[in-house]
Amino acid sequence: MAKISWKPGTMLAPIPPALISCGTMDNPNVMTAAWTGVICTEPTLVYVSIRPSRFSHQLIRQNSEFVINVPTVKLARAVDMCGVKSGRNTDKFALTGLTPQKCVKISAPQVAEAPISLECVVKNVTSYGSHDMFLAEVVAVNVDEDLLDKQNALMLDKAGLLAYAHGFYYALGKKIGKFGWSVEKKSTKRKRLMRQSEKPKAEAKAVKQRVKKKEK
Repeated sequence: MAKISWKPGTMLAPIPPALISCGTMDNPNVMTAAWTGVICTEPTLVYVSIRPSRFSHQLIRQNSEFVINVPTVKLARAVDMCGVKSGRNTDKFALTGLTPQKCVKISAPQVAEAPISLECVVKNVTSYGSHDMFLAEVVAVNVDEDLLDKQNALMLDKAGLLAYAHGFYYALGKKIGKFGWSVEKKSTKRKRLMRQSEKPKAEAKAVKQRVKKKEK
């Protein structure tokens, strides 16, 4: 396949248009940031890069805390709104209908509607030109209990996650494999396929049981 060469640019995509909540429960703020990701596993370090002119930059500098909230397709309009409005003159939680929810370890609020919220404490701030990078340690992870299976494994394929690529929002597609599936043994593959075939039956049975309970 032929390729052409362009000048340097931020062409890494898709990426999560994360909702970055900050401030306090009394004065909550939220912004959308695409420049965020994982840096290290142990300790669990993440980052978010924000322009110094942003209101959230001021709040995070002041409190050294923020939350990375992973958005769903249902939150797409709110995500976009939080990316174009400023918290200096707008209550974006009220504007979008998002709900600030108390965190476990930090004073900054999380977004209740997001299926995953990572509570972060800033360890270092580095300026790289147009953006400052806030390096932070994840001190708690909050997940939607409706997305947990019986083994408490997170079923993110059920969440309908939102992705961002070069100015446009996308719905992530179906799950097609897991890490290491390209080299798994045949016996392991057979067991996995059997579990997958049994899962819809178990889910259907659980739905019927819930319906019966509601009817009683």
